Amino acid sequence: MPHNPLEEPALDNDSLSLKNIELIDVFSRKRTSLRPLLSHTYPNKTLIYHGYLDCLPLYPTVAVSICTLATYRQSHRTWPRFSIQAQCKALCHLHNIRYTICSIPYQSYLNTQFSDAYDVYLEIIHRVDSLINEALDCNTPNWHLLNSCPCCFYKLEDEDNLTFEWLVTINSNNSLKRWSSSIDGSTTRGDLRKFRTDYWLDHTIVDGFKDDVRGRLNTATNNDDWQDIVPPNESAPPFTCIDRWRNAGPEQCKQMFAIFDESGIFIAACRHQFVLLACDMVKSGELAKYPLAIIERLLTVYGQNGACAYDISCAFAKTLANSMLGQRASSLNLRMMVGAFHGHAHNQ
Repeated sequence: MPHNPLEEPALDNDSLSLKNIELIDVFSRKRTSLRPLLSHTYPNKTLIYHGYLDCLPLYPTVAVSICTLATYRQSHRTWPRFSIQAQCKALCHLHNIRYTICSIPYQSYLNTQFSDAYDVYLEIIHRVDSLINEALDCNTPNWHLLNSCPCCFYKLEDEDNLTFEWLVTINSNNSLKRWSSSIDGSTTRGDLRKFRTDYWLDHTIVDGFKDDVRGRLNTATNNDDWQDIVPPNESAPPFTCIDRWRNAGPEQCKQMFAIFDESGIFIAACRHQFVLLACDMVKSGELAKYPLAIIERLLTVYGQNGACAYDISCAFAKTLANSMLGQRASSLNLRMMVGAFHGHAHNQ
């Protein structure tokens, strides 16, 4: 519904006054009273004027400093496993709450208070960034892909054409797993949040390629991917990297433990290590639908004469040729190759 300021409750001066409010900072915790300015129509305007945010819009009792929220944001970015609960416990230790008089030990409701204030902080950051991007004309479609790496994607006037107009590498990582909430018997809650960045490909886009893979049938009698393979002797057939490379196995073998709802991420990066695209790997291993979705977006944005390095390009090149992208990739002269790091596994 559209926002109607006439429906907002009118607050008197006493309601706007913040009396005996608890202010939480990184190294301090205190109670104080704050008086609003004449221009402040809500208590949170007074709080943010003093550098604090609260989870309640009208009658706040506890507020967290913006400095504390910014510190947690950067800590969480560098180590995603650093949870809000861990942050709240750390604040309790820093404030020495457990040992001071008239104080309380760590309680679970502190997580809710901090989480609500943190959500407000992230929303403010997002809206400020959106206004800046709009003012700088940096919110056009695919702006990130076209401008993330000037060395790769900026072209000078009268510059000679390169053999490869763009060069990227793609691969997956299975360390960013997320536990499924249905495993411990609790009710599964759907995540309705949407990514607000053009870094990420939505799972609906990725699933558009799930039935487009003509999997390679593995006729070997031993399909144990974890078993060591004995090096071939002189009378053995020539080295075949597809049969030895685990990620190049058939699609039906690339499953994931049921306890994980998300099993990792699949990314594309340029040769200067700038991340271009990413997507979640949901309840599966490294299926072909993930690189197919990534390559489809790369072809749409960058066009012809591109090159893509992938550790299983020897097998994936056939999958790409047999997919709905095969003719398009061929007409745009896309070259699949194997990175030098994985050359030893491909007898190079």
